[in-house]
Amino acid sequence: MFGIGFPELLMIMAIALIVLGPKRLPDIAKALGRGLSEFKRASDELKQTFESEVRSHDTDQQTPPPVKLTPPGAMQTPYPDEANADIPEPSVVSEPVVDKPKEETATAENEKKNEDSRHE
Repeated sequence: MFGIGFPELLMIMAIALIVLGPKRLPDIAKALGRGLSEFKRASDELKQTFESEVRSHDTDQQTPPPVKLTPPGAMQTPYPDEANADIPEPSVVSEPVVDKPKEETATAENEKKNEDSRHE
């Protein structure tokens, strides 16, 4: 409790008993207890009010209507194959970007590797 251990709490109570006296100490303890309970009640009420306002604010805000990403008439047919049927074939056939390896070089290298592995 607030970083105060039992020995410290006992010392504070003894000092309060000496300073306030045995007649006034119970009255002051009751008043202190009532004040703390009233403070706790007020803080709980404030917390509940805040949470209810946040909830009502969230429900009051309406979600915006969904935005259409495609303009009207952009997709005239529901099937993509039919939509691409009007695209003509390319008039020029492109050549492959990478040349095929020469078979003579490939076989010569393989024969050399085979000879090296036989000698080992």
